[in-house]
Amino acid sequence: MSQQSRTRAKAGKSRRRQSRSKICHCCGAQAMFCWQCRCGFSMCQSCMYENQWGMTCNGITWECPDCGAQNGYGNQ
Repeated sequence: MSQQSRTRAKAGKSRRRQSRSKICHCCGAQAMFCWQCRCGFSMCQSCMYENQWGMTCNGITWECPDCGAQNGYGNQ
C-alpha cells in the first residue's frame, strides 16, 4: 500500500467517526443523540421523555408531531 493511499484511508476513517451532534426541534439544544423521523424532525432524549405521554400509546412506537408517521423506539 502506498503512502498516499494510507493517508486517504486515514482521512476517510476520521471523517466517518466525527461526532455528529443533532439539534433538537423542541428545545433547540445540541445533543449527541436525537430520536429522528424520516421527515427530518428530531427530538433529544430529555424532550422525548417529557413528551412521551402524548406521542405514544403503547411504548413501542412514537408518532411524529410534524408528519404523523409512526416510528419505532427500537426496543423490540
